[in-house]
Amino acid sequence: QMDEKWIIISEEDRRPGAMTREQYILATQQNSLPRTEHPQFYPVGIYGWRKRCLYFFVLLLLVTMIVNLAMTIWILKVMNFTVDGMGNLRVTKKGIRLEGISEFLLPLYVKEIHSRKDSPLVLQSDRNVTVNARNHMGHLTGQLTVGADAVEAQCKRFEVRASDSGKVLFSADEDEIVIGADRLKVTGTEGAVFGHSVETPHIRAEPSQDLKLESPTRSLVMEAPRGVQVSAAAGDLKATCRKELHLQSTEGEV
Repeated sequence: QMDEKWIIISEEDRRPGAMTREQYILATQQNSLPRTEHPQFYPVGIYGWRKRCLYFFVLLLLVTMIVNLAMTIWILKVMNFTVDGMGNLRVTKKGIRLEGISEFLLPLYVKEIHSRKDSPLVLQSDRNVTVNARNHMGHLTGQLTVGADAVEAQCKRFEVRASDSGKVLFSADEDEIVIGADRLKVTGTEGAVFGHSVETPHIRAEPSQDLKLESPTRSLVMEAPRGVQVSAAAGDLKATCRKELHLQSTEGEV
């Protein structure tokens, strides 16, 4: 039977030159296999619109990298980045150095601020300039406000010292005001007005000027535990009043 690829060959057919049974079976099996004249090949890779999209994204990434690199170089050139700092900002061993005018839009926390040796330090603002001092808990302990109308200082004690000797020239707190200068000079045309008592060891006028002690609506009292001395070395001594003038001594003579 040819369907089962078996064949029976008699003994008589075994003559020289005839095929054996195994050779015939092998030949029939090879002939029964389908033969394809044009074998199919399956391509490996990306083709078509996928390939074009991939090239487009690669090109877009390359353009973005070039633009980013160009912008970085432009920013470095405009901001003047160097090894020592950026623009007017220089980083030194002692800290940060700024040249020219600088603006800070957010709070600035520093330990010390110094100006150049040949120029003053200027803090400028369109409104008020406020300097605050706080303790370790963040509570406000001192404040100095420079405004358009006034300069205000809020602290427990305010002092003004001499630059050379460190002597206290002026100090003020809740209890008293101390003026430590050698001379207190009042240059106003109306003089000095005191609402209460004044304690001083010496009162004198400027050279070639008159000294006048006056109380327009009240009494003028001068007291001292060891005496009051009024002297005019180069002029007259005048005491005037509207009603009566009393000179009284409790223990001595007049």
